[in-house]
Amino acid sequence: MLELMARGGMRVGEVLKITPNDVEDRKIFIRDPKSGKEMEVVFIPKKVADRLREYIQDKRIKPDERIFPITYSGARIIVIKAGQLVGVRLRPHDLRRHAATFASRAGTPLEIVSKIILRHSNLSTTQRYLGKVSDIEAMRWIDSIHG
Repeated sequence: MLELMARGGMRVGEVLKITPNDVEDRKIFIRDPKSGKEMEVVFIPKKVADRLREYIQDKRIKPDERIFPITYSGARIIVIKAGQLVGVRLRPHDLRRHAATFASRAGTPLEIVSKIILRHSNLSTTQRYLGKVSDIEAMRWIDSIHG
């Protein structure tokens, strides 16, 4: 559950709705997403897809059953406790923000972070997620671009 948010950029509500029917290899189909579209696709790393597939098999989850049959409050508590285990204040949306920040700092173009990972309709929404760039980070990027 945590990896789908932190690596796939999924919202907690999206993670809680998915069933095995929604999972196809490295894609997760989000039905009735927040955007109002009929469907959106989340792309996940192979390792995460493999672990998700194993989890579904190990738990013998039926194709139309929710993979994580807990409430939003239950998921929130799990995320908070996971943060406490490593000594950080963590909330579900922080994991989605992490997916965006990690991708951006790895050099992923803003359009990919925005439209594919976060599935935002506007780049400005994604820019708010990524926050302000520090002077040190700006200089590092300028140096890497211009040698």
